[in-house]
Amino acid sequence: IEQHAADFVAKRLAPALPANDGKQTPMRGHPVFIAQHATATCCRCCLAKWHNIPQGVSLSEQQQRYIVAVIYHWLVIQMNQP
Repeated sequence: IEQHAADFVAKRLAPALPANDGKQTPMRGHPVFIAQHATATCCRCCLAKWHNIPQGVSLSEQQQRYIVAVIYHWLVIQMNQP
């Protein structure tokens, strides 16, 4: 799942101007998509508003790792809840 998250971030969020920004992350279909919406890592607008990651600039490797870590952390918490 962590690798899927990294792939989704690299393809859907990392470009400076992602295709369909704001609509590129489905609401369901993969645990990573749900986590992205829950953690405001679903689009560049949410990344700017909630994580202070500016729009219009390609994501650095460090920023991509941060986003994947946020997603993964949320998933781990969800998996460990009763």
